[in-house]
This record gives sequence, structure tokens and C-alpha cells, in this order.
Amino acid sequence: MTEHNNVQTLNQFIIERQSDHPGAKGELSRLLHHVEIAAKIVNRAVNKAGLVDILGEHGDQNVQGEDQQKLDVFADTHFIDALRASGECAAVASEENEDIIIFEDEMCKNGKYVFCMDPLDGSSNIDVNVSIGTIFSIFERITPRGQVANMEDFLQEGTKQVAAGYIIYGSSTMLVYTTGNGVNGFTLDPSIGEFCLSHPNIKTPKSGTIYSINEGNYINFPQGVKKYIKYCQEKDARSKRPFTSRYIGSLVADFHRNLLKGGIFIYPQTNKNPDGKLRLMYECNPVAFIAEQAGGLATDGNGRIMEITPDSLHQRVPFYTGSTNMVKKTEEFLHFFNNI
Repeated sequence: MTEHNNVQTLNQFIIERQSDHPGAKGELSRLLHHVEIAAKIVNRAVNKAGLVDILGEHGDQNVQGEDQQKLDVFADTHFIDALRASGECAAVASEENEDIIIFEDEMCKNGKYVFCMDPLDGSSNIDVNVSIGTIFSIFERITPRGQVANMEDFLQEGTKQVAAGYIIYGSSTMLVYTTGNGVNGFTLDPSIGEFCLSHPNIKTPKSGTIYSINEGNYINFPQGVKKYIKYCQEKDARSKRPFTSRYIGSLVADFHRNLLKGGIFIYPQTNKNPDGKLRLMYECNPVAFIAEQAGGLATDGNGRIMEITPDSLHQRVPFYTGSTNMVKKTEEFLHFFNNI
């Protein structure tokens, strides 16, 4: 972007949309502003990753048993710092931490919201310069303001989300979010250091021609998923098949492409991961909220993702999301072949 006449920045947009949440009194706007600040800091680090000592493994594992990258830790730290500074967030749940992080200072104890995040999704791709991202989800707390938050504030159904979004650090950096009134995308203009509205009112196509799944795990997939993949590969002019297989291995990057172009993202249960691998609270719920607000669907194969009552912070679920017609077709295959 070089022309800035009539360009709407993220801050301007958030302020103008405050009326969507009249009960928030600007609190959600302030919280989202601090998310933006953290996103800019992480973006700068990602863009400099090849020039400074921030590439490679950190030397530890996170609660998931995954090797932490240096940028994982960097992103986690800076998002937590920004959320604490906002004064609107009482506690944070992060993929990188086993327990919730509770802010005990008086200002944060009065915070109205709790925040769930995957601070750097797809971090195994960092060293090879593939798009990565941050995913986040915001809930109103259940416990009374003025007290410290607890786990009860987090274990809420996805339908209770007040906002969700992701930042994708790629050829351009974008922040995409929803507060339940449509989906809007903002591209970071490095010349002015601002996220500017570039993708207003995103609507995903009802059907698409892209399916995204790690086919290297094919032998371990449920029968219904195997049959759906074969369906995608069959030639049929009416339904524009065969579909194109596109899989990056970063949920944000795969979902973002399919959101704009039309497609389905599939991460099913496998023999190795019978409950699935993606985390409900800070990956599937926020992505599902965005998908639905853009006119798509998100399911675990049996029902709506956002209606699942979580039983633990790091709960895993199978995940199918994207264009409505493609998700419904996948469910047909799952219900038929998995019940034979």
C-alpha cells in the first residue's frame, strides 16, 4: 500500500465498531489494541529472524511435548506482556504453558476478559521461511471482577466467545478478526506501521476446489476420511473435481488460503492421536468462530465445534472447517463409512 487517502486503520475500525458491543464500554477495544501492539512486535521479530539469533530451537518442550522454537517463546512472552499492560485481561491460556497465567495486580483483577492463544502456530516452519501465525480467542470471565480469575473462566463453549482472530506473518502480514458481526482483514502497511482495512466483510465461498490435509498420515485416517479424499481425487466436471491438494502444515496459513479461495481444512483423529491433535480452546474454537462468521462451517465430525463443552485447557479434537458444502459432504462420508 502506498496511497493512504481513505485508508481505515485497525484502530479506527475498532473504535467505530464499539457500538457492536455497547456493554463493553471500550474495554474490548483497548484489549484488541494491545493485541495489535504485540502482533507488530512479533512481526518485526519474524521478519528479522534470519538476521538475529532468534531462529532454531529454544531447548525446551512445551506442555504438548513439542520442541519449543525461540520465536515461540518470544511471541508468548510479548503477547502476555501486552495483555497484562492492557488492564482488560484477567488471565491468559497459552499453548506454551501448562497452566493458566493469572494476572494478580489490582488493575488486571478488574479485567473483564480472559484470553486464549496459540502465540506462534506452525512454528516448525520458521526456519524454512514458511508462513506462520498467531491464533487468539477472547471470552468474558465468569468469576466476579475484582477477584483473581480461575479455570472456570476458560472452560466455556466456543459460542461464548466475544472475539477471535489470527495474525498471519507471510508475504504480507495480516490480522483477521471477528466480534460476531462478520469477519474483517487488515494488512500491515510497513510504510506507516499500521494495520489497514484490506479485506472488509470476508465471505468464504460455499464450495471450493482445495482440500488441505496431511496425506502422509493416510493409512491412519478413519475410513470416512479416506473415502472423502478419494472422492476429492475423482474426476467429475459438474463438481469441478478432481480438487487440488494444498497443505502447508500451518493451520493459520492453510485456513487463511481456504477462507479466501474456498476449500476445506481437515485434521482428523488418527490411530496415534485418537482424540485429534489440534487444541479446542486456542486453535479450533477461534478458527471455527471466524469460519462461521464468514459463512463457512466447523465441526469435529459429529457436531459443531463451538458447542463442545471443554473439559480441560489443552483438550484436543478432530477438526474439519471451511466451505459449507465441502464440510457437509465430509460429514456425509464420516457418518456413512464410520458407522458401517
